[in-house]
Amino acid sequence: MKKTATGFFKAIVMLGFALSSPSASYADDGLDIKHLGVNNTIVRITGDNHYLMLPVQESADDAKINVIVNGNIAKTIYVKLAKSKTDYSVPFDLTPYKGHHVILDIVTPQGRGSIREAKDDACWRGMEMSDTFNTANKEKYRPAFHHTPLYGWMNDPNGMFYNNGKWHLYYQYNPYGSKWQNLSWGHSVSSDLVNWEHYPTAIEPDGLGYIFSGSCAIDKDNTAGLGKDAVIALYTSASTSQMQSLASSTDNGTTFKTYPGNPVITLESEARDPKVFWNEKNKEWNLVLAHALEHEMLFFTSKDMKTWELQSSFGKGIGAQGGVWECPDLFELPIAGTDEKKWVLLCNINPDGPFGGSGTQYFIGDFDGKTFKADTDKDGNIPTKWLDYGKDHYATVSWNNAPDNRRTVIGWMSNWQYAAEVPTKQYRSANTLPREMGLFRDTDGQTYASCSPSPELNKLRDKNIQKVKKSAIGKKKRTFALPSANDGICEIVLEIDARKSKEIVMTLSNNDNNKVLMKYNPKARTFSFDRRESGIVDFSESFPAVTTTPTYENNGNITLRIFIDRSSIEVFGNSGHFVMTNLVFPNKPYSTFSIMSDGGNARLSNLNIYSLKVK
Repeated sequence: MKKTATGFFKAIVMLGFALSSPSASYADDGLDIKHLGVNNTIVRITGDNHYLMLPVQESADDAKINVIVNGNIAKTIYVKLAKSKTDYSVPFDLTPYKGHHVILDIVTPQGRGSIREAKDDACWRGMEMSDTFNTANKEKYRPAFHHTPLYGWMNDPNGMFYNNGKWHLYYQYNPYGSKWQNLSWGHSVSSDLVNWEHYPTAIEPDGLGYIFSGSCAIDKDNTAGLGKDAVIALYTSASTSQMQSLASSTDNGTTFKTYPGNPVITLESEARDPKVFWNEKNKEWNLVLAHALEHEMLFFTSKDMKTWELQSSFGKGIGAQGGVWECPDLFELPIAGTDEKKWVLLCNINPDGPFGGSGTQYFIGDFDGKTFKADTDKDGNIPTKWLDYGKDHYATVSWNNAPDNRRTVIGWMSNWQYAAEVPTKQYRSANTLPREMGLFRDTDGQTYASCSPSPELNKLRDKNIQKVKKSAIGKKKRTFALPSANDGICEIVLEIDARKSKEIVMTLSNNDNNKVLMKYNPKARTFSFDRRESGIVDFSESFPAVTTTPTYENNGNITLRIFIDRSSIEVFGNSGHFVMTNLVFPNKPYSTFSIMSDGGNARLSNLNIYSLKVK
């Protein structure tokens, strides 16, 4: 995956992270550090470097840092400043304050008995001025072909739009550590959904609070009066309460100006993650808002994106209700093989996903611009449906304005049960692969959503290292080597005729006794994924798991596309009719793929294993 930088990151070169050292000077050149008490320190910036490097220890409590410029608080950030050791350092950008007097007023919460003890904290020895910051970050489990932040914490994707050949991806971002805090909108841009260019943080916390999830739309007709073709962001401002705010961009989403009339939507209870889109039929803006603790979605309309009118709600007592409802999306899709169209309402929920923790449920129905009405099953009930049957697929939302009437979505590849505990350090979390959504009818008469890999992903393929056609599969395992380059990343494509088999067993393994078991049961029409022995699994009791999905076929034949990255496996079955996304952390890369049939022979119609090229 190409990781380049623009704007703020132009000055970045690879020097390595600042680490504490017993011989490090107490105050770096360009810094004047004064301790005022056991929990309060003043750091005066006297140099003119680009960055102040802040040493982080993940096990420490958050320190509150007021950035004071010319005597006024310019911003407040929270950083787990290192106490006994430095895990890594993060940069605080000083360039906006060139020529001004800058002081950091730091309050550290961890208890100390004396000033002398406070002075011994590792952060004071490791804090330094620098013009460079290493973003290579070659951690063992950093994905090779999935989008990740350059550094720091990432969760929900949000604000995505396509314009002038570019896919804009924003995401919940903490640039000052790899755990949840300081929520802003990070920003990356791609021309091919494969290689991502990292831009400066797009929207930062303001007086109304953190910048939670939301969406962007292109205001082609200047309905908001903020500029023709302006990019309008609607997002949740989160502090003591949650409210919805607006910001606009006239440089294609690179920088945003907050609307002085914020907030534009307020409610008496918690609501978040607005998804906005233009309804051409009704000639007005629609907005879907998650009424989180009420387990429902709210539908608003507007002519100018500033004044919103509540029209209806959907969800009370429907679907999975065990967790908060978040990150909605709403769009219309054709049903494959028919002349019909249906609306899809995405509803991300945490906890109460299909296998615990986070998950994306959805509803199929009709929407008239004001009210959503869900389809029912043959018994008159509204069924609960899941977009992905893995443990690590959440906050799925789509790009507005995608070309060729595509409905392209992406999710956060993690689970709130253990997102902050996975075995990475300087960065945390990746996005799923981009996916194309569609609709199909199953034999039960129900309409379901499909998610197939975006066609741009085909360009990842390099060499076909294994190619098999029309081969019998029996009780004896057939084993194939996986590529060794780039830590074994690859794509496996296979087609199986299992009509005479009781169960097909596929295994990914290495010589360190790590393995992933995938099983297809043609009679039960299920596919399962067992990661209990996949590698490092003991960082959370919720991580070892077996996940199972219906396969939505009735002829004992399945096709699979399996994408293996350094810390994830995504399985797309039968052109995306079923999908499963799971993180894995093998001690060594998986080196073999084996397949066998239990209880009768089967036929491997095709098998191709592709090495993948990454930049």
